[in-house]
Amino acid sequence: MAHIHKKMKKGRPYYYVRETARVNGKSKVVSQIYLGSAERIAQLASGGKAAEYTKLAVEEYGALWLANLMDSFVELAPIVDSVIKKGKSEKGASLGEYFLYAVLNRMIDTTSKRALPDWYRATAVQQIRPVDVDELTSERYFEKWDRVKEKDLQKIASLFSSKIVKLEKPKSGCFLFDTTNYYTYMAGQTDSDLAKRGKNKEGKNWLRQVGVALLVSREGEIPLFYREYEGNRHDSKLFARILDEVFSAMKSSFSGDLTVVFDKGMNSEDNIAAIDAKEGMHFITTYSPSYAEELIRVKRSEFKPVETPKNLHLEKLGKGEDRLVAFSTSGEFWEKERTVVVTFNPLTAAKQRYSFDKKLLDLRDLLQELKTKLNQSQKWKEKVLKHYQDYCRQLHLPDDLYEVMVEENKKDKKSVLVFRKD
Repeated sequence: MAHIHKKMKKGRPYYYVRETARVNGKSKVVSQIYLGSAERIAQLASGGKAAEYTKLAVEEYGALWLANLMDSFVELAPIVDSVIKKGKSEKGASLGEYFLYAVLNRMIDTTSKRALPDWYRATAVQQIRPVDVDELTSERYFEKWDRVKEKDLQKIASLFSSKIVKLEKPKSGCFLFDTTNYYTYMAGQTDSDLAKRGKNKEGKNWLRQVGVALLVSREGEIPLFYREYEGNRHDSKLFARILDEVFSAMKSSFSGDLTVVFDKGMNSEDNIAAIDAKEGMHFITTYSPSYAEELIRVKRSEFKPVETPKNLHLEKLGKGEDRLVAFSTSGEFWEKERTVVVTFNPLTAAKQRYSFDKKLLDLRDLLQELKTKLNQSQKWKEKVLKHYQDYCRQLHLPDDLYEVMVEENKKDKKSVLVFRKD
C-alpha cells in the first residue's frame, strides 16, 4: 500500500511516496517517488512553481493488467505448482509463477528470457502482480525448466485444457484439427528427439524443425489438446498415433455427436477407418480433385452461392460474381457412400490461372534456351529432356504440357529441339 516515507539526509528531512507489496511472502518496496522537502511539498500543494518540476513515470500497464485479469480466471501458476511441488530449499517465486511471467510477456511483447527483467522493469508489474524482477533471469528459467519432465508437461496441459473447458464450454460438437512446424537453427550435431529435417512450410528444408498438432473448438477456437512431434513425421502418421487422444479430448469437452475437421494431409485409409469405427464420430476433410475428375467436370450452372459472411460482404459491394459457390452430391470414398461438396472460388481461380500462365511462359523460355544450347553444342542432345523434366517438377507442373522432341535435321544431320504447346 502507498504511504509517505521520511528520510533524513544531513540532518534534513526528505519525503517520498512509497508503495509496498508482499513479494515471495515478504514486504518489499515496489515503487518510490521523490516528493522533496516539506517546503517543496507545501509549494506543490498550493500550486506553486515547484509543480513545474513534477516527474511522471511512464510504464506499460493496460495490457499487463488485462493479461493478469485473464489469468485470474485460469490460474496457471497453481495448476503448474499442483503438478511440480516447490522444493524444501527453494526460495522466491514458484515454478508456476515463472511459467506465468513468461506467458504474460509472450501475450504482450515477446522477448528473450535474457531481456525479460528489463522488460518487466518498464512495466507496472509491481502494482499488478509484484515480483522480484531481478530474479527473472535466463539462468533461473533454465534451472526451473530442468525440473519439468515430459509427463509433467502433459499433465499440466491436461489440467489447463480442463480448466479452459469449464470456463468456455464448446457450444457444438465440431472441432478443428491441424498441424504446423517451426524451424530452428539448432546445430546438426546437437541431439534431439524432436528437431528433425523435413518438408518445411517456409521452404527451409535444410533446417531442423519441430511439429505441433493442435485441436480447437470451432466456436472461439479454444485449445483443447496439443502434441509436439518429430519434424520429419508425416501428418497422416502422426494423426494415426494420437487419434485416440484427440477423440478423448473431444468427448470430454462435449456430449453428443462429434465432428473433427482436418485437411488432406491427414487422409489415409487407416485413419478414416478408425474414425468410422467410433460411434457418433464424423469427419470433414479435403480431397484432391485429381482423384475425382468426374466432379471437376460438373457444369458451373449446378453451383450455387454459399451463405458465408464473406459472400454477404461481396454481395453488398456489388461483387456477386466473386462469391464462393458450391455443388453438393454424394460418392463412394474410402469404401463408403459419403456426402461430397465441391467448391469453386472465382478469386482463387483467377490467381491460379495467372500463376499457371506465368509458369507456362517460364517453361517456354527454358525450352527456347535449351534449343539454343543444342544448336551451339551437340553435347546437349542427351541432356535437354532431363533438364525440361526437372524444371517441370520444380514448377510443380506435369511434363506433357509441351510436346518436346529431339529430331535430326535432314540437311546437316544435326539434332534440333522441337516443341509445341499441347
